[in-house]
Amino acid sequence: MLAVAAFIAFWVIIALGLFLIAVRPGRGRARGVTRSASRSALVLFAVTVAVFGIALPLIMLIGNSNNANANVGGLTLTAAQKSGRELFGERCGVCHTLAAANAVGKVGPNLDQLRPSVTLILHTLTYGCLPNAPAGSNQTCLGQGVMPAGVVTGRQAQNVASYVAKVAGQE
Repeated sequence: MLAVAAFIAFWVIIALGLFLIAVRPGRGRARGVTRSASRSALVLFAVTVAVFGIALPLIMLIGNSNNANANVGGLTLTAAQKSGRELFGERCGVCHTLAAANAVGKVGPNLDQLRPSVTLILHTLTYGCLPNAPAGSNQTCLGQGVMPAGVVTGRQAQNVASYVAKVAGQE
């Protein structure tokens, strides 16, 4: 509602400013309009354009960016999950499909369809996978491709696993 009111106020003030500029006296001064009043109207118009045209949109964009970075598909992310989102984009998104990360990789399994648990993700990140792994191996794959072990490790692996488990299949 605030955005609509700001939008309407902006255009009303623009229209008023243009009107004042249009009726301001030229060479032959109209009665009752002084040069200082004309200048004041012009300055007020310029300030209004600067505030509504530059400052207000900038404030709204910054506020929206901060809000958007904390959410994915309506889900609020923790700091660790935000870190996991960045790491997923850098190291995993080339091979895997995950709508929340705008990743459309075709080599690894589609994580939105698979909806893996944190445990499964951590296992795969730790041991990697081979399509024809020996029986009883830790490297059994869910997808078609080969994934090396240790793409991310330690705390980073936990962050990626937490992020993927939370957002997979949510969008």
